[in-house]
This record gives sequence, structure tokens and C-alpha cells, in this order.
Amino acid sequence: MIAVKNLRKEYPNITPLKDVTVTINGGDVISIIGPSGTGKSTLIRCLNMLEQPTSGQIFWGDVCITDKKCNINKIREKMGMVFQSFNLFNHMTVIENLMAAPMELRGVGKQEAYDKAMELLRTVGLADKALNYPDELSGGQKQRVAIARALAMEPEVILFDEPTSALDPTMVGEVEAVIRDLARRGMTMMIVTHEMRFAREVANRVFYMDEGGIYEEGTPEEIFEHPQKERTIRFIRQLKVFEETITSKDYDFLGFISRMEEFGRKSRMSQKMIYRFQALMEELCIQILLPDLDDSFQLKVAVEYADEQEESSMQLKYTGREYNPLDSSKELSLKIARNASKIMEYSRIEEDLYTNYLRVTVCDK
Repeated sequence: MIAVKNLRKEYPNITPLKDVTVTINGGDVISIIGPSGTGKSTLIRCLNMLEQPTSGQIFWGDVCITDKKCNINKIREKMGMVFQSFNLFNHMTVIENLMAAPMELRGVGKQEAYDKAMELLRTVGLADKALNYPDELSGGQKQRVAIARALAMEPEVILFDEPTSALDPTMVGEVEAVIRDLARRGMTMMIVTHEMRFAREVANRVFYMDEGGIYEEGTPEEIFEHPQKERTIRFIRQLKVFEETITSKDYDFLGFISRMEEFGRKSRMSQKMIYRFQALMEELCIQILLPDLDDSFQLKVAVEYADEQEESSMQLKYTGREYNPLDSSKELSLKIARNASKIMEYSRIEEDLYTNYLRVTVCDK
């Protein structure tokens, strides 16, 4: 239905989309998740050319809509858009908001437009609000009207740009219920959302966006239960991360340990867990690893912590020959490290420059 090829979007100081290639199939319900500023809204706004891509192509079937010769308004009639800010016409009643576009753009007669609008208002549970004005509605009601207005053009695809983000939490559910109903009816949709529960339950595909594109894609189960990539894992688990790269044996380790403690306090980590991470840093990194690493080494240390989890981790990635610190002859340091941890696992890897990986799980008990 929609094919995106090498899509790039640049602004003067930022490039949210660097190289996006993806296909959206008829009947897909795609949840688009990720941190703020990673191009989620930019992607769907490019799909209907509300944002002009810097380069790349977007195809609607066989039609290249990024071609300047394309009549984009005809394509937009097939591609509804629902914004977080509703964008209703406040001087029109609810029913007039729904009737306007079909009459003006498609030449639908007034009675037919009225009948269709009432049918849609019944679908979203707002038939009794037909003669009200938008400022007489709650936020959730306004967004349901906005969805009905998008449906009035009988689109083949609907793009939702954070449809619940401007709503009071008590009103989120009513809008989500309407979108779930559309999914059951087979409507093709792309939904930018920060509501992780909803993103998981409504979609058949999930895009996690980061680093200028679709960083990881999969089914809801794959993304939410078994994410494969580092940034996806951190986002899904809502991890707080303290990370530094060490490239010299003269590195300021005392400063590092102090910063680690500051990170722990800001993250509301228990003092016991902070001490355990500091002990691991001192024994595994300073006492065991560093003396045996080559002078041109690179060591990446990452501490990951999540509020609602009893376990957290320290990950060590480093360059050079295969070297398992758990086989070290420094028994006292190993004993202290084992006492501070629950699990220590070493593996050989090939990731950028890194060839060794040690993951240490720490329990807050």
C-alpha cells in the first residue's frame, strides 16, 4: 500500500530521519514508539507530505507522491490524519465539522453528508453532540469527533499523531476504545503513541524509532517481550543508564566512582546497590581488567537501573584478545565481585570495536 525508500528529512540543526525504508501493508496497525525527538511524528507527516522530505521516495501503490507532478491533495483524501491538538473548526457545530470536507472536496450532497456524519458520530458514541460546538466538548470528545471527521472522507489509511497526549488521563480510554474498534474493522493505521500498553495491544507491528530511523521493528511480542537491540531494551524497560568509555589506564577512576554514586542517588537507587556497583567497578575494572588490557584498549562501562525492578546490571565491553576476567588468578578481587553480584556472565562478541562482553546482575537484597 505505502512504500518508503531511503527517506531523509533534515532541519537546519537536526536530522530526525536519516534513511528510512519500510513498507506498510493494507490492514496493518502499526504502533510507532520511541523517545521524544526521534522522528516519529516527522515520519507520518512526511507520509502525507505535510513535511517535505529532504530526499528519498514515498509510493502510494504505483504513484510516487514525492514527485512534484503528483496531485498530493488526491492522495490526502485517501489518507486521514488525526492530530494531538484536534484541529476542529470552533465556529462550526460537530456535525458541520464532519460534513464540510466530503461536500467541498468530494462533491457529496448535503443529505448524504449529513447521514454519513450521523452514522460516524454513532460509531464514536457522540450522536447526541451533533449540534454542539467543539468548545462545549471535553478533550476526549473532541478527539473522537476528530477521528470521525477523518473517517468521513472514507480514507484507506489513518495516521494518528499522539492522539491521546493532550488528554486528561481519565479521557484517554474513550479515544483508545475507538481506535481499537477501527483496528477490529481492518482499518490500516499508523499510531504515534507514548502509551505502551495501548501500543502493544492494538498493533500487529511495532516500530521503535531512534538514531534517525526505525531502529528495531517487530511484532508486539518481539518488541515488548524480546527486544534485540540495546536502545530498544532500555526504552521498553524504562532503564536509567550511566555510561562512560575509558581509553587510558590513567583515567580518573575516583571521579568515575563519584559520578556513579551521583547517578545512583538521582535514580533513587538504594545505598546498598550503589556500594555494590562501586565495588564491582573497583574489583573487576581497576584490579582485574585494566592491568591485563593492551595499551590501546577501549572499555565501555554501562550501569542500567529501573525503578520497579529488584535487579539491575553493569555491562563491560572491551577490546583486545579474548580475556575472561572470571578466570583471573586475583582471587580476593573475584570473591568481592561475586559477593557484590548475583550473576556474572562472560561472552566473546563482535560489536563495532568490542570483542569481549561481561554482564553482571546486581540484586537489591
